[in-house]
Amino acid sequence: MQDYTGQQIGDYQVLRRLGRGAMADVYLAEQLSLSRQVALKILKSDLASDATYVSRFQHEAKSAAQLVHANIVQVYEVGRDADAHFIAQEYVAGKNLGELAQQQGRLQPGLVLDILRQSAAALHKALEGGVVHRDIKPENLMLTQSGELKVADFGLARLAVPSQQQLTQVGVTMGTPLYMSPEQIEGRPVDVRSDLYSLGVTAYHLLAGEPPFRGDTPLAVAVQHLNNRAAPLADNDPLMPVRLSQVVEKLMAKAPGDRYQTPGELVADLRDLARVAADEGWADGPEHWTSIDLNALRGGGHAATEQLDTLMKQAARLSPARSGWGRGAAIVVLMLLAGGLIAMATQPAPLLPKQRAPVAVKDDVLSQLFHAKQVDTEAAWLAVKQNFSDLDILHEMMADQGLARWSLKEGRYESARDVCLRLYDMAGASDVAVRNFAAAGLTIAFVGMDYWDQARETVGWFDPDYRAEFESLEPQLSQMYDEALNRLDARQFAEQPSP
Repeated sequence: MQDYTGQQIGDYQVLRRLGRGAMADVYLAEQLSLSRQVALKILKSDLASDATYVSRFQHEAKSAAQLVHANIVQVYEVGRDADAHFIAQEYVAGKNLGELAQQQGRLQPGLVLDILRQSAAALHKALEGGVVHRDIKPENLMLTQSGELKVADFGLARLAVPSQQQLTQVGVTMGTPLYMSPEQIEGRPVDVRSDLYSLGVTAYHLLAGEPPFRGDTPLAVAVQHLNNRAAPLADNDPLMPVRLSQVVEKLMAKAPGDRYQTPGELVADLRDLARVAADEGWADGPEHWTSIDLNALRGGGHAATEQLDTLMKQAARLSPARSGWGRGAAIVVLMLLAGGLIAMATQPAPLLPKQRAPVAVKDDVLSQLFHAKQVDTEAAWLAVKQNFSDLDILHEMMADQGLARWSLKEGRYESARDVCLRLYDMAGASDVAVRNFAAAGLTIAFVGMDYWDQARETVGWFDPDYRAEFESLEPQLSQMYDEALNRLDARQFAEQPSP
């Protein structure tokens, strides 16, 4: 079996193998021209010899590259170097949900609700682009260091068009029969509803600690997906929220027509569920959902659009007997109201939300991190360390990054300085992303404190070759960094002696 470690494939220096799949091996690589880390998927040699397969591989991967979304792993390039066909995509430093489920067993219902929300937003984007994933499973759902969910393997997974023969040939390696929809198993045409079925099976696994169906062979599992109904989640956990269990059950309906028909329908149900969950105390409400989530409602429209339409009709029905001024003023008022509705519904989560107390205490560190990300308060980020004293370094850095972002946005520069210094030390030479995050944060903090000499020093800590990736990952922080550099340049100019 060929190992590309240490070799250069196109513009990519292969560093180490990350994993193996039925169709491709995955490597961590450095893109030489941009000095950034990527995940490099290299098609296995036996498949690379099939011209038809390679053509589909390239076509589908290029389609997936058009799916630019916060909850989708971004495809950067599809290419070939000699006999190596590859896909270069965003490298997500973190864990996939398969690894998390192995470590923690059952995940908390609030965390699974959030996973469903973000996954549905990604599937909505794919639906808009005409792409069906075909391999939704815990291993293809990644958690970033900032706590965002990203769906991986769009495009590559689409190649997995199963037949009864493929179930025994590649299914064992891929593990997909554990999550396949009935129509996919039977080789019938699939659409987004098949991905929603697989998402339901994934959610069941995360909540129950194991998949709904087990068997000695892939075929045995497939037969159960075709014929058996999964045991209700509440059978093994009487504390399971009933509404969440019902959402999963609907996702896993055998007939596609009995499932959610679009990701937008699922998001609408999840929004209602989030309100109930907040009242019951097991998850946060939808008030911190962003426009990314709201965009998936009803296939891209949402309640504010409908309200705007209603208001415009009301304006059109205003009596002609009114004076021109009165009618015009009424229309202006209605338009202002409508504009306010749209702004409220589509705006992202507030950058400077009000503090909320007390901070909810979650059962595991990832749930606490998700909660902190949603409410985005100092107390929420501090609670991650306060409630979990045995944090590993990855989770500690995630908590510190959240606290640093909040401190910088609030103008709490001394606090931001201390956190970023700690982050810089923790990152060392190994974690490029965190090290540059900390360097940028320090520069912003020192400029904010008018510590000009220290700011000039920390500018040198930031790798300029990392700038493009930093702008992509941290757009708001990148803007603050630019403003800090402009102030630093102005200060330098002002300090120059007059001729």
